[in-house]
Amino acid sequence: MPQLSRETIEAYLRAVLGGPVQVLGASPLGGAGSIKGYGYGVPLLVEYEEEGCRKRAVLETMSPGPFGHEHMADRAQVQLWAHRAFNALPRHVRSLDVGAIRPDGTLLSLGEVEELFVLTEFAEGRGYFEDLSRLRDTGDMVEQDLARADALCDYLVEIHKARRDEPGLYRRRIRELVGHGECAMGLADSYPERHGFITPALLEAIEHHLVSWRWWLRGREGRLRQVHGDFHPWNLLFREGADFTVLDRSRGEWGEPADDVACLSMNYLFFSLQRSGRADGPLLVLFRRFWERYIDLSGDAEILEVCAPFFAFRGLVMASPLWYPGLDEAVRKRIFAFILSVLDAPRFDLDKVEGYFDEDGLRRLDHRTSLGG
Repeated sequence: MPQLSRETIEAYLRAVLGGPVQVLGASPLGGAGSIKGYGYGVPLLVEYEEEGCRKRAVLETMSPGPFGHEHMADRAQVQLWAHRAFNALPRHVRSLDVGAIRPDGTLLSLGEVEELFVLTEFAEGRGYFEDLSRLRDTGDMVEQDLARADALCDYLVEIHKARRDEPGLYRRRIRELVGHGECAMGLADSYPERHGFITPALLEAIEHHLVSWRWWLRGREGRLRQVHGDFHPWNLLFREGADFTVLDRSRGEWGEPADDVACLSMNYLFFSLQRSGRADGPLLVLFRRFWERYIDLSGDAEILEVCAPFFAFRGLVMASPLWYPGLDEAVRKRIFAFILSVLDAPRFDLDKVEGYFDEDGLRRLDHRTSLGG
């Protein structure tokens, strides 16, 4: 983080307070002799003069670290929340502003921010889901379908080459897979209280499975790689041939490669279920081709031992009455059978994909339903 000078703090306070300000001093605040062994940052005590009155304020930053503060965006979330929340509670010290530090050390006020936005380039292209919809509706696979699946696979192999040695970050990403509002538990909470065969007890059973998988994946921290994080067909734009652009990277720069691989490949199965109620035909061909090519090019056979919870997360999205209200209930049921089957298996078996949706999977689902979940 850039060093803050008296001049930059003074210019910032003039902008925030709307008048002449003279900074008299700035120094780290307290901490000596405290029994507390961990903190999120060192507050800076700023003494200044405004309209002839001597005043003091505390400028609080947050250091990168565990507990969900690894990324700058994590720390921004905390600071933006604090500015509003401090002033909403009686007797709480008042927040004067929330701000940002530029690379040159100057300060930018964000206290009046209502919402944030991102401005991106515009990319030409058609969503990859259109290809999968055509395959669902016609069953006719062309050479371009193979080329595009290969291009997407090769892209993941390439970005997953970038490694990062940060065990705590890998653990965080697995923890978020289970407990984040956008992931498994958040999805479970978005389901209606009861929807046909889907009961709270069934969703609870899946959550229990996922917690066990979280602990199974603990110790695999060396698998941390650069990821996209939401690599599904609506985030992939194709132009001519296999030329494509990706959109809307999500939930962090680093994670488990199985997240990306399961995210896209699960859609081949999803569209196949919509076509025939089974995992078969050209979409199953693309699924197997994608996985076999990925493992061959990446050398990552271990991915088959860790992918189950990521399949389960994507299955909860696809079976959701909120996200896919018009989905045939028979398809919804087979997705849940798949979720339970893969979570029960110690290793994902590419030769048994059809069976995860069929009799064995449905028996698991019926058994869980008959027991109340």
